[in-house]
Amino acid sequence: MADRLTPEHRSWLMSRVRGKNTTPEMRVRKAAHALGARFRLHRKELPGTPDLIFPKKRLALFVHGCFWHRHPNCKKASLPKSRPEYWHSKFAANVERDERVRVELKARGWKVGVIWECETKSDVELRQRLQAVLSSSGEGSSTHGEN
Repeated sequence: MADRLTPEHRSWLMSRVRGKNTTPEMRVRKAAHALGARFRLHRKELPGTPDLIFPKKRLALFVHGCFWHRHPNCKKASLPKSRPEYWHSKFAANVERDERVRVELKARGWKVGVIWECETKSDVELRQRLQAVLSSSGEGSSTHGEN
């Protein structure tokens, strides 16, 4: 199936995609604050500029979009039908960068957690997921289930 949008309109639409202060990130921040967790935002001195860091726990937390970061087994991680070779290489580079950042943060003594966009839809589920990430200080919360 061909793209229903013109290349110009698709380009404009993609330019609207934000890297920080996204809706899922704002939901995570609100939930973390409600849990009494204190955090800092977008620390550029850390690899990957984590969305939230919890300094006392030395936990770097990323709020990943399922589409861009390829959440395994998630329906939001679909492949666009136009230019599939471009998208395969784009997504592979994103996943590779995520892994490289995770390894570098761990080498610096940080724990790494990921909350996926689809995990932020329900306030109750998000709160449970965030409590699990915070209480385990990152164990079992990495991108692919290993830490």
